[in-house]
Amino acid sequence: MVGNPDFLTGRGQDQAPEFQELESPEGELHLRFYVSSGSEFALPATGIKEVIAPPPDRITPIPNVSPLLLGTLNVRGRVVWVADLGQFLGDPTPLNTDRSEIHVIAVEDQDIMLGLAVDRIAGMYWFDIDEIQMPTNVPDSVAPFLRGEWVLDEQAGKYLRLLNQEAILRSARWAA
Repeated sequence: MVGNPDFLTGRGQDQAPEFQELESPEGELHLRFYVSSGSEFALPATGIKEVIAPPPDRITPIPNVSPLLLGTLNVRGRVVWVADLGQFLGDPTPLNTDRSEIHVIAVEDQDIMLGLAVDRIAGMYWFDIDEIQMPTNVPDSVAPFLRGEWVLDEQAGKYLRLLNQEAILRSARWAA
């Protein structure tokens, strides 16, 4: 019954087949998310290894490391450092770790993997990379890690800023 193609469509044998054209998405796929201060960012899906939501007690704090790092997380036998992305970008508000799960975006470049802890995930969206603009009114702490921004609502000052995960991974800020 489930193998019958008419089962899922609700068509009977007396009805003509209908073909539905699927629209191909425009642009490239990106993950949208928020940091603690409420600022919204995006990362290209091609640079994301995975998105996980472990409970805070699975992130092991490590003493005498950068205050940007929350600790390490075991992801299928691989030790991954987890960082508060908002703090890394200069947000004054630290990530609230007193909750049931922490959203972690694992990014990877040339066998270096880093977990970026964020406040919440908005979802996956298609954005036209040709519509990206050079960032304006960006704090100096964020500018080196941006590829550009999309204007969501110019009058309200809402922008979606596209991050460069390679620049984040290779930053000298991790040594501080």
